[in-house]
Amino acid sequence: MADKNQSESPAPGVSRREIFNIIGSVPALAAVTAGMAGAQTHEDHSHMAHQAAVAAKGPYQRQTFDDHQWKTVCILSDLIIPADDRSGSATQAAVPEFLDDWIAFRTEQDGNQNLRAEIFGGLMWLDRESQRLFQKDFADAAPDQQKQILDRLAYTERVAADDRPWAAFFNQFRSLTVSGFYSSKMGVADLPYLGNVAVEEWKGCDPKVWAIIEDRMKNGYKGVLEAKPWGDAA
Repeated sequence: MADKNQSESPAPGVSRREIFNIIGSVPALAAVTAGMAGAQTHEDHSHMAHQAAVAAKGPYQRQTFDDHQWKTVCILSDLIIPADDRSGSATQAAVPEFLDDWIAFRTEQDGNQNLRAEIFGGLMWLDRESQRLFQKDFADAAPDQQKQILDRLAYTERVAADDRPWAAFFNQFRSLTVSGFYSSKMGVADLPYLGNVAVEEWKGCDPKVWAIIEDRMKNGYKGVLEAKPWGDAA
Protein backbone atom coordinates (compact mmCIF):
# COMPACT_ATOMS: atom_id res chain seq x y z
CA MET A 1 0.00 0.00 0.00
CA ALA A 2 1.23 3.51 -0.76
CA ASP A 3 2.13 5.89 2.02
CA LYS A 4 -1.22 7.19 3.31
CA ASN A 5 0.31 10.45 4.51
CA GLN A 6 1.78 11.31 1.12
CA SER A 7 0.15 14.30 -0.60
CA GLU A 8 -0.39 14.95 -4.27
CA SER A 9 0.89 18.20 -5.77
CA PRO A 10 -1.60 20.70 -7.23
CA ALA A 11 -1.56 21.54 -10.90
CA PRO A 12 1.24 24.03 -11.71
CA GLY A 13 0.11 27.63 -11.52
CA VAL A 14 -3.31 26.85 -10.04
CA SER A 15 -4.01 28.37 -6.63
CA ARG A 16 -6.40 26.96 -4.03
CA ARG A 17 -8.75 29.87 -4.64
CA GLU A 18 -8.79 29.23 -8.38
CA ILE A 19 -9.53 25.57 -7.78
CA PHE A 20 -12.32 26.37 -5.33
CA ASN A 21 -13.86 28.73 -7.86
CA ILE A 22 -14.44 25.85 -10.29
CA ILE A 23 -16.02 23.56 -7.72
CA GLY A 24 -19.60 22.93 -8.72
CA SER A 25 -20.97 21.41 -5.53
CA VAL A 26 -20.17 18.94 -2.77
CA PRO A 27 -20.76 15.37 -4.02
CA ALA A 28 -23.84 13.74 -2.54
CA LEU A 29 -23.25 11.48 0.45
CA ALA A 30 -25.27 8.70 -1.10
CA ALA A 31 -23.19 8.67 -4.25
CA VAL A 32 -19.98 8.16 -2.32
CA THR A 33 -21.23 5.66 0.23
CA ALA A 34 -22.79 3.59 -2.55
CA GLY A 35 -19.31 3.17 -4.01
CA MET A 36 -19.98 5.26 -7.11
CA ALA A 37 -16.49 6.34 -8.04
CA GLY A 38 -17.90 8.49 -10.81
CA ALA A 39 -18.93 11.08 -8.23
CA GLN A 40 -15.39 12.50 -8.25
CA THR A 41 -15.38 16.24 -9.06
CA HIS A 42 -12.99 19.16 -9.22
CA GLU A 43 -13.28 19.21 -5.44
CA ASP A 44 -10.93 16.20 -5.48
CA HIS A 45 -8.18 18.42 -6.80
CA SER A 46 -8.97 21.19 -4.32
CA HIS A 47 -8.50 18.88 -1.35
CA MET A 48 -5.33 17.37 -2.76
CA ALA A 49 -3.99 20.86 -3.44
CA HIS A 50 -4.93 21.83 0.10
CA GLN A 51 -3.10 18.81 1.55
CA ALA A 52 -0.01 19.68 -0.47
CA ALA A 53 -0.18 23.27 0.76
CA VAL A 54 -0.43 22.07 4.38
CA ALA A 55 2.62 19.86 3.92
CA ALA A 56 4.57 22.70 2.33
CA LYS A 57 3.69 25.39 4.87
CA GLY A 58 3.82 23.35 8.06
CA PRO A 59 1.06 23.15 10.71
CA TYR A 60 -2.37 24.16 9.47
CA GLN A 61 -3.57 27.60 10.58
CA ARG A 62 -7.28 27.44 11.40
CA GLN A 63 -9.57 30.07 9.92
CA THR A 64 -12.91 29.10 11.41
CA PHE A 65 -12.95 26.78 14.42
CA ASP A 66 -11.72 27.64 17.92
CA ASP A 67 -9.87 25.06 20.04
CA HIS A 68 -12.99 23.49 21.54
CA GLN A 69 -14.82 23.34 18.22
CA TRP A 70 -11.73 21.84 16.58
CA LYS A 71 -11.60 19.05 19.17
CA THR A 72 -15.28 18.28 18.57
CA VAL A 73 -14.92 18.39 14.78
CA CYS A 74 -11.99 15.96 14.89
CA ILE A 75 -13.88 13.49 17.11
CA LEU A 76 -17.11 13.80 15.13
CA SER A 77 -15.44 13.33 11.75
CA ASP A 78 -13.61 10.23 13.05
CA LEU A 79 -16.89 8.80 14.35
CA ILE A 80 -18.25 9.20 10.82
CA ILE A 81 -15.16 7.73 9.11
CA PRO A 82 -13.01 5.74 11.56
CA ALA A 83 -9.78 4.03 10.58
CA ASP A 84 -10.16 0.46 9.37
CA ASP A 85 -8.04 -2.23 7.72
CA ARG A 86 -8.27 -0.44 4.34
CA SER A 87 -7.47 3.16 5.18
CA GLY A 88 -6.97 5.73 7.90
CA SER A 89 -9.57 7.89 9.61
CA ALA A 90 -11.06 11.22 8.57
CA THR A 91 -8.56 13.18 10.66
CA GLN A 92 -5.66 11.23 9.13
CA ALA A 93 -6.94 12.35 5.72
CA ALA A 94 -6.98 16.01 6.90
CA VAL A 95 -10.77 16.23 6.76
CA PRO A 96 -11.05 18.73 9.68
CA GLU A 97 -8.67 21.06 7.81
CA PHE A 98 -10.79 20.62 4.70
CA LEU A 99 -13.97 21.48 6.64
CA ASP A 100 -12.39 24.57 8.20
CA ASP A 101 -11.13 25.79 4.83
CA TRP A 102 -14.40 25.03 3.04
CA ILE A 103 -16.51 26.94 5.59
CA ALA A 104 -14.16 29.93 5.37
CA PHE A 105 -14.31 29.83 1.58
CA ARG A 106 -18.11 29.51 1.39
CA THR A 107 -18.54 32.37 3.87
CA GLU A 108 -16.38 34.61 1.70
CA GLN A 109 -17.89 33.57 -1.62
CA ASP A 110 -21.55 33.50 -0.52
CA GLY A 111 -21.36 36.79 1.35
CA ASN A 112 -23.17 35.28 4.34
CA GLN A 113 -22.52 33.01 7.30
CA ASN A 114 -25.31 30.50 6.71
CA LEU A 115 -23.09 27.42 6.49
CA ARG A 116 -20.92 28.61 9.36
CA ALA A 117 -23.99 29.21 11.53
CA GLU A 118 -25.42 25.77 10.70
CA ILE A 119 -22.20 23.96 11.61
CA PHE A 120 -21.46 26.05 14.69
CA GLY A 121 -25.05 25.73 15.89
CA GLY A 122 -24.95 21.97 15.48
CA LEU A 123 -21.69 21.68 17.42
CA MET A 124 -23.18 23.77 20.22
CA TRP A 125 -26.27 21.54 20.31
CA LEU A 126 -24.12 18.40 20.59
CA ASP A 127 -22.47 19.89 23.69
CA ARG A 128 -25.78 21.03 25.15
CA GLU A 129 -27.43 17.66 24.62
CA SER A 130 -24.42 15.78 25.96
CA GLN A 131 -24.39 18.02 29.04
CA ARG A 132 -28.11 17.37 29.56
CA LEU A 133 -27.74 13.60 29.27
CA PHE A 134 -24.25 12.92 30.60
CA GLN A 135 -23.08 16.14 32.33
CA LYS A 136 -20.10 16.52 29.97
CA ASP A 137 -19.35 18.05 26.58
CA PHE A 138 -19.78 15.84 23.53
CA ALA A 139 -16.03 15.54 22.92
CA ASP A 140 -15.52 14.34 26.52
CA ALA A 141 -18.36 11.83 26.52
CA ALA A 142 -17.73 8.09 26.21
CA PRO A 143 -17.97 6.61 22.69
CA ASP A 144 -21.21 4.79 23.49
CA GLN A 145 -22.70 8.06 24.81
CA GLN A 146 -21.63 9.91 21.65
CA LYS A 147 -23.17 7.14 19.55
CA GLN A 148 -26.41 7.39 21.53
CA ILE A 149 -26.79 11.03 20.49
CA LEU A 150 -25.72 10.51 16.87
CA ASP A 151 -28.03 7.52 16.38
CA ARG A 152 -30.94 9.91 16.94
CA LEU A 153 -29.77 12.03 13.99
CA ALA A 154 -28.31 9.54 11.53
CA TYR A 155 -31.44 7.81 10.25
CA THR A 156 -33.90 10.19 8.59
CA GLU A 157 -36.94 7.95 8.94
CA ARG A 158 -36.44 7.68 12.70
CA VAL A 159 -35.68 11.31 13.58
CA ALA A 160 -38.03 12.80 16.17
CA ALA A 161 -39.66 16.13 15.33
CA ASP A 162 -37.60 18.01 17.95
CA ASP A 163 -34.36 16.60 16.52
CA ARG A 164 -35.00 17.45 12.86
CA PRO A 165 -33.00 20.71 12.77
CA TRP A 166 -30.02 18.90 14.30
CA ALA A 167 -30.44 15.95 11.95
CA ALA A 168 -30.16 18.45 9.08
CA PHE A 169 -26.91 19.74 10.63
CA PHE A 170 -25.57 16.21 11.02
CA ASN A 171 -26.46 15.27 7.45
CA GLN A 172 -24.62 18.38 6.20
CA PHE A 173 -21.59 17.66 8.38
CA ARG A 174 -21.56 14.00 7.38
CA SER A 175 -21.83 14.85 3.69
CA LEU A 176 -18.94 17.32 3.94
CA THR A 177 -16.86 14.80 5.91
CA VAL A 178 -17.39 12.07 3.32
CA SER A 179 -16.74 14.55 0.53
CA GLY A 180 -13.50 15.67 2.15
CA PHE A 181 -12.32 12.13 2.81
CA TYR A 182 -13.05 10.72 -0.65
CA SER A 183 -11.48 13.71 -2.36
CA SER A 184 -8.25 13.23 -0.41
CA LYS A 185 -5.44 11.03 -1.70
CA MET A 186 -6.19 8.52 1.04
CA GLY A 187 -9.87 8.41 0.15
CA VAL A 188 -9.25 8.05 -3.59
CA ALA A 189 -6.90 5.13 -2.85
CA ASP A 190 -9.69 3.55 -0.77
CA LEU A 191 -11.99 3.44 -3.81
CA PRO A 192 -11.67 0.93 -6.69
CA TYR A 193 -11.31 3.87 -9.07
CA LEU A 194 -9.16 3.97 -12.21
CA GLY A 195 -9.49 7.68 -13.00
CA ASN A 196 -7.46 10.75 -12.01
CA VAL A 197 -4.33 9.28 -13.60
CA ALA A 198 -2.28 11.71 -15.69
CA VAL A 199 -0.99 10.45 -19.05
CA GLU A 200 1.40 12.13 -21.45
CA GLU A 201 -0.62 11.04 -24.49
CA TRP A 202 -4.22 9.83 -24.68
CA LYS A 203 -4.41 6.69 -26.80
CA GLY A 204 -7.98 5.74 -25.99
CA CYS A 205 -9.36 3.35 -23.42
CA ASP A 206 -7.15 0.36 -22.62
CA PRO A 207 -8.71 -2.62 -24.47
CA LYS A 208 -8.51 -4.75 -21.33
CA VAL A 209 -10.39 -2.14 -19.32
CA TRP A 210 -12.96 -1.64 -22.08
CA ALA A 211 -13.55 -5.41 -22.22
CA ILE A 212 -14.25 -5.42 -18.48
CA ILE A 213 -16.70 -2.52 -18.85
CA GLU A 214 -18.56 -4.20 -21.71
CA ASP A 215 -18.79 -7.47 -19.81
CA ARG A 216 -20.18 -5.78 -16.71
CA MET A 217 -22.66 -3.68 -18.63
CA LYS A 218 -24.26 -6.86 -19.97
CA ASN A 219 -25.82 -7.22 -16.53
CA GLY A 220 -26.82 -3.57 -16.32
CA TYR A 221 -26.05 -1.21 -13.46
CA LYS A 222 -26.47 -3.92 -10.83
CA GLY A 223 -23.88 -6.00 -12.61
CA VAL A 224 -21.41 -3.12 -12.48
CA LEU A 225 -21.84 -2.70 -8.72
CA GLU A 226 -21.70 -6.41 -7.92
CA ALA A 227 -18.77 -7.28 -10.16
CA LYS A 228 -15.40 -7.98 -8.60
CA PRO A 229 -12.99 -5.02 -8.21
CA TRP A 230 -11.12 -3.74 -11.26
CA GLY A 231 -7.81 -4.95 -9.94
CA ASP A 232 -8.97 -8.59 -10.00
CA ALA A 233 -8.96 -8.69 -13.80
CA ALA A 234 -5.65 -9.28 -15.51
